[in-house]
Amino acid sequence: MKASKIAVIVVGVILALLGTVFALQGDGVIGGSPLMDNNSSFIYIGLVVAIVGLVVIAFGLRISSAKPAAKTPQPEQSQKS
Repeated sequence: MKASKIAVIVVGVILALLGTVFALQGDGVIGGSPLMDNNSSFIYIGLVVAIVGLVVIAFGLRISSAKPAAKTPQPEQSQKS
């Protein structure tokens, strides 16, 4: 697996986790910042960030790790003498 593919997937996982934490704090399930607790704005922000993270993960999984295709050989042209 290419390093760039792994990096994209890791960034996506981090975004998805952060978005989930934001949404859960906004809903009051996870305690933490008094600013974020029971604040519906952070529920929506967290959901959007989590969805973006999932999209980034999907993009990272779709990045091709295959080598570029070799050129197809051209048919040889006959030379007339």
